[in-house]
Amino acid sequence: MSAPAREILVDARGLEPPEPMEKVMTTLELLRPGQSIRMLLHREPFPLYAILAERGYRHATTMQADGSYVILISPAGESGQGG
Repeated sequence: MSAPAREILVDARGLEPPEPMEKVMTTLELLRPGQSIRMLLHREPFPLYAILAERGYRHATTMQADGSYVILISPAGESGQGG
């Protein structure tokens, strides 16, 4: 049996609220130790950041050249992203 992927991709580009939030919240429940979420979104999800912090997750957001965003989400207690 192979190890789970290090990242789970959530491509929420083009979805309207609350779908992106629902997708990422469902995916958070699937995370295994050492995994993170790479969320792709067409707008910056400001409301998501407070929810992540409340639930013990950290995030790093990067705006892409096309104006979309990549948000890396991981448990706050895990050290290092290794890469």
